[in-house]
Amino acid sequence: MKRDYFGEGIAERYDEDAAAQSTPEAVGPVVEFLSNLAGDGRALEFGIGTGRIALPLHDRGVQIDGIDLSSAMLRRLRSKPGADSIRAVEGDFASTNLGSGYGLVFLVFNTINNLTTQDEQVACFQNAADHLEPGGYFVVEVGVPNLRVLPPGQNLHTFHLSESRWGIDEYHFATQDFTSHHFAVRDGELRRMSVPFRYVFPEELDLMAKIAGMSRLGRWAGWEHEPFTDDSTMHVSVWQKSRE
Repeated sequence: MKRDYFGEGIAERYDEDAAAQSTPEAVGPVVEFLSNLAGDGRALEFGIGTGRIALPLHDRGVQIDGIDLSSAMLRRLRSKPGADSIRAVEGDFASTNLGSGYGLVFLVFNTINNLTTQDEQVACFQNAADHLEPGGYFVVEVGVPNLRVLPPGQNLHTFHLSESRWGIDEYHFATQDFTSHHFAVRDGELRRMSVPFRYVFPEELDLMAKIAGMSRLGRWAGWEHEPFTDDSTMHVSVWQKSRE
């Protein structure tokens, strides 16, 4: 069974740790982008978590369901106002199927990297296509692998450094996976959490979409349609399922 790295200890402080990504300024463009694609149709979030995007999207009038592997994260979601109108199912979003007929499926905040093998990521794209109605959209937000910062012989990159928190990514180039190590001082104690991920390049995602019967509609460097360039550190990509 797939391991859940987002248990009670992570879920209880997840909203606090993600506060910068949960402000109206951060969430607003995401909701605007997704609601425009959803229109009057149903939406499904892979990795719904505590509802950072799903709840404000629901407030915009979008009928939304969600899948998440973490029962602890889902408990946080269900405790929030408005969550009783959202169907949130515990399961692996690479394989759990809630039925077809969705106009939009989306996967944000690097969550595609939680699938740690290429086979799982390919299955995720197929699962999205299976949920979508013809002409429906699949949206992924994920960082561009930042391998250019690493010189030959080096596989560690410090992505956060402050007085009470450190973050280090450990890359494994031969297998295209990495482990994100988080160290934090809480209540006078040093705590560590390490989570495995698989990094994936934009062109590889395009191929996964093609295998699942979807074609790329657009790719941007952010939720406000910023141009995607050689120097972009993340991307928002949209694929559309064939209408046939």
